[in-house]
Amino acid sequence: MAGADFVELDRRAVRASVEIVSGMTTGDLARATPCADWNLGELLAHMTAQHDGFAAAAAGRGADLEVWQVRPLGDDPAADYAAAAERVIAAFAEPGVLERRFALPEIVPSFRFPAAQAISFHFIDYVVHGWDVARSLGAGYQPDDDLLDAALSVARAVPDGQERRQPGAAFRPGLNVPPDAAALDQVLSLLGRSPAWRQ
Repeated sequence: MAGADFVELDRRAVRASVEIVSGMTTGDLARATPCADWNLGELLAHMTAQHDGFAAAAAGRGADLEVWQVRPLGDDPAADYAAAAERVIAAFAEPGVLERRFALPEIVPSFRFPAAQAISFHFIDYVVHGWDVARSLGAGYQPDDDLLDAALSVARAVPDGQERRQPGAAFRPGLNVPPDAAALDQVLSLLGRSPAWRQ
């Protein structure tokens, strides 16, 4: 899949996550999420920080660990999240971005990823995190078929080895899933989420 496709797919996945987050209130921040180590507030802080980290990486500043730091939520977490989402969307849309290489020290400290691959990482995160937030809030979530097709391709390429058992791993070990399961269920299961999770 072309890098330009991932820029557009990522934009749509991120905007969908903004819409879901906009439906929460500060009273929801303590809700459990499918990310077992994080409540909704902690997940949202992580998602916000990742937007800013990837935006910095697109601008050539990803090697600076400070840009990836998770910060406390402000008085209006949904608005802060939406602003961070717009920053990363704008960063990925910059002319020439697909010719760059991104430093992503949380994945591999000493390697710079081709832009399209790096953006695909961000894309799969926000397809899955959109579901995480929706499940936490008890909201519906059904990305368009083309987003799910792309997400399934990326999810199948994510290594499923011992590194997924390490503390802080981006995804848990994959779960068994019938080959005829719905595309979203396949994506979630491949990345260690149970599609049956409920708040």
